[in-house]
Amino acid sequence: MQDNHYDVLIIGAGLSGVGTACHLARELPQKRVGILERRQAIGGTWDLFRYPGIRSDTDMLSFGYNFRPWNKLQVMGDGPAIRGYVAETAREYGVDKKVRFGLKTTRAEWSSAEGRWTVTALEEGSGRTLTFSTKLLLSCTGYYNYDQGHLPEFPGLESFRGQCIHPQHWPEGLDYRGKRVVVIGSGATAVTLVPAMAAEAGHVTMLQRSPSYIFSLPAHDTLTEMLVKLLPERWAFGIARRRNILLQRLIYKAAKRWPDKVRGWLLDGVRKNLGPDADMRHFTPSYQPWDERLCAVPDADLFKAIRAGKASVVTDHIQTFTEKGIRLKSGQELEADIVITATGLQMQVGGGMEFRVDGKALPINEQMTYKGVLVEGVPNLAWVFGYTNAPWTLKADLASGYVCRLLKHMDARGVDVVTPRAPEGQKQDESIMAALASGYVQRGNAVLPRQGRELPWRVLNHYEHDRVMLMQDPVADDALEFRKNAGVAQAA
Repeated sequence: MQDNHYDVLIIGAGLSGVGTACHLARELPQKRVGILERRQAIGGTWDLFRYPGIRSDTDMLSFGYNFRPWNKLQVMGDGPAIRGYVAETAREYGVDKKVRFGLKTTRAEWSSAEGRWTVTALEEGSGRTLTFSTKLLLSCTGYYNYDQGHLPEFPGLESFRGQCIHPQHWPEGLDYRGKRVVVIGSGATAVTLVPAMAAEAGHVTMLQRSPSYIFSLPAHDTLTEMLVKLLPERWAFGIARRRNILLQRLIYKAAKRWPDKVRGWLLDGVRKNLGPDADMRHFTPSYQPWDERLCAVPDADLFKAIRAGKASVVTDHIQTFTEKGIRLKSGQELEADIVITATGLQMQVGGGMEFRVDGKALPINEQMTYKGVLVEGVPNLAWVFGYTNAPWTLKADLASGYVCRLLKHMDARGVDVVTPRAPEGQKQDESIMAALASGYVQRGNAVLPRQGRELPWRVLNHYEHDRVMLMQDPVADDALEFRKNAGVAQAA
């Protein structure tokens, strides 16, 4: 059992888990840190998804870690490049040696008497059950179910004679050369798949119920390439990262302050890329920018595929699948050899594990979060949850940095346990992702933690404010209760 005891135990070896472990290795090298990972490789999302063209949905300079910036001129990194970046980062900080692979975490139980978490995990290869203990438990599992994506109940699906594939379970070696492909969806996965498959498929049709905002980014970072010639590489990429974060934040704030102007700017970009004859019905959403995430495409690849006749967009509702394809409510029938259901994610918290505190079940979805990192009323439990309106890693880095500050404060005070305590009347009936109207968020609202009425119980998704709150404000405040293992409470 001693070999399985940690000061900090991280669940998940993806982008967040590796980043958090690296922060701990840099700031608190004396801590014994372990990582439990269900898959057989580092990478998380970027190891799971293998569909054609998979890439980041934002620029990599702001998506990369703050302590190890992305140093390539590829603006939107592809899946293999991102997977390699995460794995290389883990190796550089010795984090790869701390990962236990093939373990599905099933339960975590806190004991106030012992002042620690006991974590149960299933070794899926052998069927053995293993037990670990830790002072601080850190969930870095993201917010969706790795086993199963969201798949609506399509009428007549069983009658379809072609292949039907969800991107989360892409079959290795799928041959789509010369075939008719229909991609159902209009989000980031769909706009990635369509141009990637159009290069070899006979034709690819993107079938959507409603449009999303789509804008083009350059695939190659020419400006940073010039900076690298003039400055040391580390300076050049550091400046470029700050530039991209600033631009991204300015666009988001402008969308919230002047939504009609930003909407017009985005739609003008589509017209420019598709030409004067574009049918803008397929690219004009009914909502305002950033009510849902925007979809970025590199070098207008989606629009180029459409202009070349290799791809097309249809906006309609599915009436039923048929033997040959899909019949729409308008009466149109789309014939297909392959249908890709890019219909979204299925939300899940903590990788689906069960949480218990002193023998009682802990419903995470009924708790608020403290500063978006700790869990209300729960001792020594933190999670790293990135941004929904900015690159995920910006918040993940801040959350990891805050955990390091918290642990240093506890060590200096000689305390072992921290518990956030919220005053009465704080909890609201909305989740921490309620600001987004995306379908997957609305479907999963019930499984996510609740929002609070005000800070620090409210999640703002505001980078500038979070940077101050998590990295500059004092660690101790009236909301945190610190105590020693013996159970003697200490004032915050």
